[in-house]
Amino acid sequence: MPERALGGVRVLEYAQFAAGPYCAKLLADLGAEVVKVEKPGAGDEARNRGPFLNDVPHLEWSGLFLYLNTNKLGITLNPEAATGTEVFKELVRGVDILIEDKPPQLMKELGLDYQALEAANPRLVMTSITPFGQTGYYAEYKAYCLNSYHSGLLGYLSPRNSPNLDREPIKAGGLVGEYSCGLNAALATLAALYSQRATGSGQHVDVSKQESLISLQRVFAAFYPNQGINPTRLAQATGMGGVMRCQDGYISVNFVEDHQWQAVVRLMGNPSWAQDERYKDIAFRAAHWEEIEPMISEWMLSHTREEIHRWTQESCPSGPVMSAEEVVNSAQAKARGFFTNIDHPAAGMAKYPTAPYIFSETPWAVDRSAPLLGEHNEQIYCGRLGHTRQDLVRMRQAGII
Repeated sequence: MPERALGGVRVLEYAQFAAGPYCAKLLADLGAEVVKVEKPGAGDEARNRGPFLNDVPHLEWSGLFLYLNTNKLGITLNPEAATGTEVFKELVRGVDILIEDKPPQLMKELGLDYQALEAANPRLVMTSITPFGQTGYYAEYKAYCLNSYHSGLLGYLSPRNSPNLDREPIKAGGLVGEYSCGLNAALATLAALYSQRATGSGQHVDVSKQESLISLQRVFAAFYPNQGINPTRLAQATGMGGVMRCQDGYISVNFVEDHQWQAVVRLMGNPSWAQDERYKDIAFRAAHWEEIEPMISEWMLSHTREEIHRWTQESCPSGPVMSAEEVVNSAQAKARGFFTNIDHPAAGMAKYPTAPYIFSETPWAVDRSAPLLGEHNEQIYCGRLGHTRQDLVRMRQAGII
């Protein structure tokens, strides 16, 4: 197998659910060795989230957990238990990167804040992913992923142009906010790793979920302090396009810019109504989208998703709205080899998404499926830290592992 991009890099993951594990997964899938620390007996919170194999809740059957933890080694450890902190520091001494998502005050109370861990490992890159960052008024506030998403402006702007002026803010489907935060954390971690390799020194990467998500709407966030404009979901125009109905379902297409609008007009056969001089102005089109949409919709309804998507690819951002089954079986996914079969000792064989990028010289690969709870305790504690099997029995009885 070709050398992997992050081959030789060692990572300790002390995080759960989605953002932190996704950050670590991105590194693991590029070849880093990631040792995942889970709570004894219960494991990562994601193990209790579906979808589950056969719709039966089980710690080893969570599709979310199985996806987020490919290529990782798994151990159990409770750093809050007696002597558990020292065991954690033993692990930290042997890694390049620590990814954690615990409240800042808790890490400080445990003696596991960056200042303490830097003393144990001066080269350590410690990436902390928290709702509001390590400092500031909200640093110790608790937040679930729903709170983080809405604190980051995304919900404030969704849904746009709703006819119901009392419509509550909504969250995009799934865990898109958590994945975005995990991706931002991974990029920042790689930058810190690059610096570590160049200087020999580590650093603390402070990732605020709120700031990560606000960055996705940075243009709108800048309107208020710079122009006094408050672009809410109730007043913000969508521009032109969006999700529109067609002959066999829905397609998402946008034609805000002039060249995009002109391309769509040509596709429709240059209808007479589109020659109205007023429609040449972007602002006018946006303000009068309600009168334009029905005429475009009539054309859309006479064509399929695939036809419209193919015709607009060179001129407008577009994409058919698909079900999960359609995505897996699409010609694009198959041609790109985007899904692969992975066999898990408890959950069996299933299709998994691969990587959102293709590296020719250091390709993405699956070396192992997600770990069973505590699967690699003996390998790590005995083989790497020098503990005996009797030590493991005592640590298990004490609630440490």
